[in-house]
Amino acid sequence: MTRLYLKIYLTIIASLLAVVVVSAILWRVDNRHLDRPPLTRLGADLIEMALPPASAPPEVQRRRLGEISDRLGIDLALFDAGRKPLAGAGRRIAFPESDWPGHRGLWRERLRDGRWIVARMQIGPRRPFLRGIAWLAAIALLVALCAYPIVRGLTRRIERLQTAVETLGAGDLGARVEVKGRDEVARLAASFNTAADRIEKLVESHRQLLAHASHELRTPLARIRMGIELMQRDASAKRREDLEGDIAELDALIDEILLASRLDSGRPLEREEDIDLLALAAEECARVDGCRLSGTPSHIHGDPRLIRRAIRNLLDNARKHGAPPVEVSVLGEAGRVRLTVADHGPGIPETERERVFTPFYRMSKDQQKTGSGIGLSLVRQIAERHGGSVAITESRPGYHEAVVDLPALLETPQG
Repeated sequence: MTRLYLKIYLTIIASLLAVVVVSAILWRVDNRHLDRPPLTRLGADLIEMALPPASAPPEVQRRRLGEISDRLGIDLALFDAGRKPLAGAGRRIAFPESDWPGHRGLWRERLRDGRWIVARMQIGPRRPFLRGIAWLAAIALLVALCAYPIVRGLTRRIERLQTAVETLGAGDLGARVEVKGRDEVARLAASFNTAADRIEKLVESHRQLLAHASHELRTPLARIRMGIELMQRDASAKRREDLEGDIAELDALIDEILLASRLDSGRPLEREEDIDLLALAAEECARVDGCRLSGTPSHIHGDPRLIRRAIRNLLDNARKHGAPPVEVSVLGEAGRVRLTVADHGPGIPETERERVFTPFYRMSKDQQKTGSGIGLSLVRQIAERHGGSVAITESRPGYHEAVVDLPALLETPQG
């Protein structure tokens, strides 16, 4: 399997080599179309001035060309207008067929009288080209050496993330990745840690929910089993009524467990619409004897069925564990809507006010009372899914209140 860091590193190396090759090709191509340097033309004119005229005997031309070759330290050859050799000095030079300056180390220029002068420079004209290529290769090598630790460090962090993902997938929900830097890989690691935290809490929540649910379901099931056995002996109306009540309790418990699991999964709300919280509270208060409602019309946005369930659970909790009268108020203030359900019961000790929102938690004095211990937990889940919160307070002497704070849809009247 090809490693990611090798792919990245080899891509960088290939890019550098491509730069070197393309630069060399462009340099050669561009130089093929360059005009002859002014110095070459100037040198040809000076040599022509020092040479005897074209009508001079070949021996004179050869002698004079030798003097110029010795003085300049270069090989020279003189050709007539038909490119036939007239004289030469130094190493033998054939007339270059290419019109490219510097081709094979030779430079040629046409003199004004029609003759050709060809020179071979002692310092090869290819050296600057080779020197440039060498510089480009050295730069490429330096970049390659510097790029390796950077690329390897980047991919090593990705490998650690991969290891953590595999560990998490193997069942170790405590797997986390150390977050280093502020780049995309660091943000990816932070996102992984957040997701892992969420998964761990979700699995732990479901594990606890399952454990508590299995315990809570035993009681109504045992009562139903006993009721069925007793009905075989005495099928009285009271027996049937008790059995129906046990079945209804079991059905309600299962419904609450399923709802808690659905809310805990983090899935989007099934329905979202504008809700008049005061009107919804009035409908639920009508189900409870002696419940008093006050407040102002206040609108929120959310799932009406969930909000109704939260209000109903608060009213049932006040009715079962509190004392009448039960008072409900809905007030809007500063972009928030506050729903308060108060009763005159014994209340909840301050040390227990946070723990009562834990699923299936019951205070010791309530162990024998009805209820699943999941009602207030559902209220908190519903409030949080709507961007709100819930708390137990005792703001007025003799009143014990459950306060739900939700974001208002629009500016609501001050209470």
